[in-house]
Amino acid sequence: MAKKAGDHKAEGPRQIQNRRAGFEYDLVERYEAGIVLVGSEVKSIFSGNANLTDAYCQVKDSEIFIVNMEIQPYSHTSAFIPERRRERKLLMHRREIAVLQRQAKEKGFALVPTRVYFKNGRVKVEVAVGRGRKQYDKRQQIAEKEERREKERARSKEF
Repeated sequence: MAKKAGDHKAEGPRQIQNRRAGFEYDLVERYEAGIVLVGSEVKSIFSGNANLTDAYCQVKDSEIFIVNMEIQPYSHTSAFIPERRRERKLLMHRREIAVLQRQAKEKGFALVPTRVYFKNGRVKVEVAVGRGRKQYDKRQQIAEKEERREKERARSKEF
C-alpha cells in the first residue's frame, strides 16, 4: 500500500559532529543541552549548515554559552540574518552547570561541544568534559588504531 501524503515526516541531518574533539581530547563525561537559536538558524542546522570545529563552551554567571559555533545563514532568508559565529546560550539545569563549571576549572579540562542533533523536533547539543591530550598521546592513539587494523586484515586473510 502506498504512503499517504500526510505520512511524510521531515528528517534532518543525522547529526553534526565535531570529529576533531575526539582526537584532541579524552572525553570523560557527556551532557545534553538545549540551545537558544534565532529564527532561520534552526532551518540552517536542519539542512546541515553548521560547523563545530573551533567551538568550545564557557560558563559565565551561572549560565553556559557555546562560542565559535558557526551556523551559515539560511539561503531563503531575506529580512533578518544573524551573525555566523555569535555566542549562543545553552539550556541546562543549574546543578549541571555548577558541576560543569567545577570540572572545567580543574587543570587540563575543557568543555567541548561534540555534536548537534535533533531530538523530538528540538535542536540539542552534546557537551563533553575533555582532558587535553599531549602530542605523544595522539601518536600512541594512532599507533593503536593501525595495530588494530592490521590484526583485522590478518584475520580477514585467514578466512
